[in-house]
Amino acid sequence: MNTAPTTDTAGPTGKTAVFVGDTVFDTTLRVGSLPAADEKVVSDYLTDAVGGVVTNAAVACSLTGTPTALVSSVGTDAAGRQCAEQARGLGVDFRPEVSEGPSSRAVITIAEDGEKHLILVPGVRMYPSEAVCRRLTLDDAGWLHTAVYDPVAAWAVIARCAERGVPWSIDLEPATFPDGIGALADHIDGAAAVFCNTHAARAIGPDAITTLFGLGARSVVFTDGSHGARWCVPGAAEVTVPVAAGAAPVVDTTGAGDCLAGSFVGMMLDSGDPLDALRYAVAAASHSCSGFGGHQSYATRGELAELTGRYA
Repeated sequence: MNTAPTTDTAGPTGKTAVFVGDTVFDTTLRVGSLPAADEKVVSDYLTDAVGGVVTNAAVACSLTGTPTALVSSVGTDAAGRQCAEQARGLGVDFRPEVSEGPSSRAVITIAEDGEKHLILVPGVRMYPSEAVCRRLTLDDAGWLHTAVYDPVAAWAVIARCAERGVPWSIDLEPATFPDGIGALADHIDGAAAVFCNTHAARAIGPDAITTLFGLGARSVVFTDGSHGARWCVPGAAEVTVPVAAGAAPVVDTTGAGDCLAGSFVGMMLDSGDPLDALRYAVAAASHSCSGFGGHQSYATRGELAELTGRYA
C-alpha cells in the first residue's frame, strides 16, 4: 500500500519552508556507560518520540513562526502510526507517504557528558518516493531543505527547485554518501546552503569546505558543536558565530545540528540575512542541548527571546 501525501497547502502568511526527507521513530535512553559483553546496564531515562534529521529540522523551523511543511515516509507498523500522530501535533503540515512495511527506527543512548550514540534501523523507506517528489507542489515554497537519503528521489525535487528558482539546502549526513561526496555533486550544485558538521567533513576529506564550493555550493554552514558554527561563502572570509558565554550545561546533543539547520531556514525566510539567521540558529541549537530528547528540547522563538533578549 502507498498513500501519497497531499501537496497543495501553504501557511497563511509568507512563503512556506518545505522539508523533504526522513521520519524516524526514536527510542532514547540515558546510561552511565555502554554495557560490556553480557553486561546489564540500568537506564534512568527513556522516551519514545518521532525524530529524524529532516523531521527535527522541520520542527525547529516551525518554532521560528515560519509556515512549515514536512514530506516524508512512514511504514504501516505501530511506530509509523505513532510518528504520524506525534508529528501532526508539532506545528508542521505533515504530509507522509505511507508505505507497506516497517518504519525507520533509531535507538539512541545518551552518555553522562551528553554525547549520543545512535543505531539506525532503516525501514521500508527513508525518503518519500520519486513519484511523490515529482508531484510535490512548490507554488508557495520559499525554501526547500533535505538530507539525501534517496539520491534519485531527492534529485527529482531539487531539479524542480532549480527550475522554479526555489532555494534549497542540504544537510550532509555521511551515510548519504558512502561512495564519496562526488555522488551528491548534482544535488550540491547550486544549493543555497550546505550544512556540514565535523563528521561529514572527515568523510569528505581534506579541505571539505573548498571541495563543497568546487561542487557548486553557494554557501556552507560548518557546524562545530560547542564551538558554534561558521558561515562560509566562496571568495570571502569565514564568519564564526560562537556559542554564547554562559550557555546552559550540555545534557543531550541529540538533534542539535537538526535544530540549527531548521532554525536557519526559518529565519532566512523571515529576514533573509544569513548572519542573523545563523546567530539565531546557534542560540537555538545551544539551548536544545540543555534538555533531553531531540525536538522535545527545542525552544520557540518567544522562549528564545526571553532567554537571550533578542529575536522577538
